[in-house]
This record gives sequence, C-alpha cells and structure tokens, in this order.
Amino acid sequence: MIPSSAWQALARHTRPVREAAARLAHPLVEALVTGEPDPAGRPRSRRLRPRMPRVLGLLPFRTIDLVLLTDLVLTFILFRDFLSTLEDTAALVNSPLDPDGLVFTALAFSLPLALRSRWPLAAWRMAIVLIPLGTVVSRQLIDPPYTGNIGIMYALVVYAVAARSERHITVGVWIVSVLVAWMIHPGSLALVIGIVTVTVLFGHNVRARRLAVGLLAREEQRSQRALAGQAVLEERARIARELHDVVAHHMSVIAIQAEAVPLRAAGNAGHLEEGLREIRALSLAAMTEMRRVLGVLREGDGHADIAPQPGLGRLEELVDTARSAGLTVTLKLGGDLTGLPTAVSLSAYRIAQESLSNAMRHAPGSVVSMRIARYGAELHVQVTNDAGHRSTGEGERVGHGLIGMRERVSMLGGSLWAGPVGAGFAVTAILPIAEDA
Repeated sequence: MIPSSAWQALARHTRPVREAAARLAHPLVEALVTGEPDPAGRPRSRRLRPRMPRVLGLLPFRTIDLVLLTDLVLTFILFRDFLSTLEDTAALVNSPLDPDGLVFTALAFSLPLALRSRWPLAAWRMAIVLIPLGTVVSRQLIDPPYTGNIGIMYALVVYAVAARSERHITVGVWIVSVLVAWMIHPGSLALVIGIVTVTVLFGHNVRARRLAVGLLAREEQRSQRALAGQAVLEERARIARELHDVVAHHMSVIAIQAEAVPLRAAGNAGHLEEGLREIRALSLAAMTEMRRVLGVLREGDGHADIAPQPGLGRLEELVDTARSAGLTVTLKLGGDLTGLPTAVSLSAYRIAQESLSNAMRHAPGSVVSMRIARYGAELHVQVTNDAGHRSTGEGERVGHGLIGMRERVSMLGGSLWAGPVGAGFAVTAILPIAEDA
C-alpha cells in the first residue's frame, strides 16, 4: 500500500504538468463545446443592410442583410459545383457511391458557410465534423482530399469565428484545425497551417480594431455627456448670476421706497397706502425671482456681474448688430410687451440673441424672421432662418447654445422646440408670464 505522503509528493511533482494540461485543454473545450461568440457582433452598416423595397413590404423582415444573402448564394454555388464535380468524377471512375452519398458530400463541404454569419462557432463545429466525414465518403473521388472550394468555405468560417470570438476560443479553433488536418492528410499539413494561421490572425486583428473603435465611441459619448453637463452647470450659473442681479435690484428699490414713502406721504394716508402698494408689488416680484434663483445652481466664487441686464427693450439694438454682421433680419412684435416680469424679458432677449448668434455662425448672410408676441399669459418667441451662404455639410454641429435656451425655458416652466426646417433652422419658445405670488 502506497503511503499518503507518497501520493502527496507525487501530486506536488505532477502539479505543473496538470496545470499545463488544463491550460491547453481550456481553449479546446471552449472551441468545441462551451464557447460562444460575441452576442451581436458588429452592427451592419446601412450599405450592408439596406431597407426592403416597398413592393416587398409584405415579407416578415424590413431590411436585407447583404452579408447573409451573399453567404447563402455562395453556399448554393459551392454546393452545385461540388455536386457537379462529384457526379462527373463518379461517372468516370464508375464509383459505387449512390446519389445520396454525393449530395451528403456536397452539403458537408458547403453547408457550414450558410451559418457562419449568424452562428460562427456552430458553423465551425459543423465544418470540423462534416469535412472529415465528407472526405472519407468521397476519398475515391477527390485526390488530394482538399479542393479550392473546401479551402474557401473553411477559411470564411474560421474568419467569422476569429472576428467574433475571444482569443482563447480562436486559439482552440486553430489547434483543432491543425489536428484534424494532420489526421485527414498529413502531407497537406503545412498548407493548412499557413491558410488557417493567416485567416485567424486577420480575423483577430479585425475584432481587435472593432473593439477599439467601439471603446473609442463610448469614450466620446461619455465625453460629450460630460461636456453637455458642464455646459448645463455653466449656463445655470450664468442664469443664477443674472437673476441675482434682478433680485438685488428689486431689493434695493424696496429699501429706497421704504425709506422714501413716509417722507413723501408726510402724514397723508392715501399717499402712504399707495407707497405701501408699490412696496408690496416689488416684494412679490422679488420673491418670484428669488424662487427662480433657488432653482438653479450658482458658482461659489462669490463674483456676480453687476452690469444692467438686457431685456426686450434692447431688441432693436440687438437686431441692428445682427444686420451689421450681414444678416437680413425682420422683427415683428405683437401684443403688449410692457410690464413683463424681468426674468421673462431677460430670457426672451437671451433666446433671441442666441438664435441670431447661431444664424451668424452656421448660416452667414441668411434671412432671419423674428417674431415676439404676447398671447394672454404667454410670451411666444419664434426665430427662423434660411440656409444663407452656407455650403452643403457646414453648420451641422450643434453647440451648447440650445442647452442654454432649454435651461432658461425650463426655469420659467415653459416649452421650447428647436430643429431644422427645410434648409434652415427654427427656434420656438413659449414662456409663461403669470407670476406666482
């Protein structure tokens, strides 16, 4: 009886061998049994997956996969070529192989190609079983056992596996391919190794490039989201500074009124009551603006722009500036625009200003139609421009100006629509006017 210490010593000495065998068996098991390709592979471009014509709209699919269609056509061509070659050869040598055997052999050498686009590993596993069987069945008819058609079919299947599978699975496919080729025909081993190696390396490089492109695209999306978020914060900070100045203005006026009203009233109850009404109105306006200030973020640097904030009263100045820059601007005003809340007037001015800036930047020399009108408790701002002197393909990049517009409209509880109209661009904003006391 062998003592347990001897078994333990033997296990320690054979451990490296067992680990090496496990590392070698892992890719083989993955390739033959447990491995799976990437879930979806690389999405087809529109050129490789066009939409179905309307006359074929009754079919259950709406697009045509040109790669899959090519595989099916090539499978049929290879099958017919194999079958024709086998039938001609069988007639010449008077082979006892029946027609069913000829059809089986032709299918064995062509059918895996039809599956490689959707199920690459299943197609390869089918090929690695059917090719030896087809070779054994047709050994009397094919000499050497590999033809150019078999090489094309197998190379395409192996490429699909390498382009959509992890590296260890691809390594297992290469090892199994070499072993099967050695068992079928050792004399052709060098040729098979060369073809399979080149195909595997090419497919693996394609997969690595696709993964790198996908990773880069995801990083760009994250970067764009981060930039958009930063732009939102910056715009909110700017809006908060502007509203801070508006509130500060109201509070200053309230303080002055509170000091001046008693002096102006001089004991007159009517004058005193009128002054107090003015102070109350200013206080309610200041409270409304303060609520809006609290709804946005403000930088903690403590700096505030103390310059007077613009409003709709400076629209003519803004339009004159745009005209001097080469735009043809038509301004139409409707309704009573006096007495608007400061935040509404400021936001409408900024939306008009940003719309004109976008027209100057993306459609120089364009014709701009601007309409600002009051309808009951809403202020409508509509700015439309044509393509101007812009050449095809220019001006398609969207900056952060629209983000600022949306932030302003959202702050006031309004709605905004912005998008292309024909060859030009249009911005429509609806701003509520009613103040919350």
